[in-house]
Amino acid sequence: MHENRHRDPARRVVVTGIGMVTPLGVGKEEFAANLFSGKTGIAPVRSFDTTSFSSHLGAEVTDFHPRDFVSVKNLRRMDKTSLFTAAAARLALQDAGLEITPDNRDRVGIVLGTAFGATDVTAQFSGTLLTQGPASVNPILVPNIVMNAPAGHASIELGFRGVNTTVTHFAVSAETAIAYAAAEIRRGTADYLLAGGADILSKFYYESLTKFRALSPQNGEEESCRPFDERRNGTIAGEGSGLVLLESLQSALARGRAPYCEVKGAGMGSSPTPPTAWPAEPSGIKKTLQRALDNASLSAGDIQAIFAVANGDKILDATEARAYEDLFAGTSPAPWITAVKGATGESFSSGGIRACALALAMEKNSLPPSAGLATPLSGLSFVQERKEIDVAMTHAALAGISFGGTYCYLIFGR
Repeated sequence: MHENRHRDPARRVVVTGIGMVTPLGVGKEEFAANLFSGKTGIAPVRSFDTTSFSSHLGAEVTDFHPRDFVSVKNLRRMDKTSLFTAAAARLALQDAGLEITPDNRDRVGIVLGTAFGATDVTAQFSGTLLTQGPASVNPILVPNIVMNAPAGHASIELGFRGVNTTVTHFAVSAETAIAYAAAEIRRGTADYLLAGGADILSKFYYESLTKFRALSPQNGEEESCRPFDERRNGTIAGEGSGLVLLESLQSALARGRAPYCEVKGAGMGSSPTPPTAWPAEPSGIKKTLQRALDNASLSAGDIQAIFAVANGDKILDATEARAYEDLFAGTSPAPWITAVKGATGESFSSGGIRACALALAMEKNSLPPSAGLATPLSGLSFVQERKEIDVAMTHAALAGISFGGTYCYLIFGR
């Protein structure tokens, strides 16, 4: 079954466009320049007061001008999450050279992953509802409290009306969305699908994370994000949207587009873990990554790079590292591992942003550094400075691990 899929250009799914709104910049040029040079988007939070919180840093999107991407007619109707999504979608379509027309709009769609949706609007809506009653609620807020509002707004703004689905799968929402979208392209239910994730940084969301002691500093030391570092002490909350445009290889060739990479396979899994805890043992990670490799008809030795989940959490990073040590113990050379959340923060739907970073890495044959990593955990090959690949990078894995023990891994190939 896999052999036919890998050989048939009509069923091979490729990435032909990327669009992102991130703490490292808006659009692929600014994002790539900052990511690969090792810059970070983490800074003191500016959009709300953190004085009463134990944490004060965040990875916020700055210098974003919605009017550059959204029409005046739709601008006032959209919440922040929807604006990020519509902008990333427009950028991905432009990057792919795909214009929405009456002839193709029914075959263009979106599969969006969001972990928490419009937390700012939900908090505002709930506060008014509980304190002043239903009659005082601003009606324009109501459509935006549902999780599928961003995908809906993007389709209205850009004019496509094909598959429109929203995936809420905790911290693997974006990875799951990409896997789902790739399957839909293979099934022939759409010709072009935008896929990825979007989440925002709001005061309500930030305070909730501090209550769960998820944010740095977890141990009273310096507040920072140090993925895979011996001195890591928690994550930094982030926000943003990252979308890839998927189509069949046959379609890309017919349009004369050179793909960034191909979606070779996907694997999903789970393990018994408390709802607000990261998995503390690696078996679920290993099984899920192996499923993705099997789905792609590849072995562990074929993987040259992993875009990790690691966000600076004491348990998550250790468990993820142990899984890779076990799975790649017999491979030589072992894959390079990079973790970008020291630059972008943790938005919990960051799989979309990391998928864009992976696509750029395949194009540049270069891996971005793991910002914040100074004293790496032993046993693995971590990218601490930009890494140029000596030979063509043929296969890379996008990791997806969620609190609650949910997993989704994607395999991308040249």
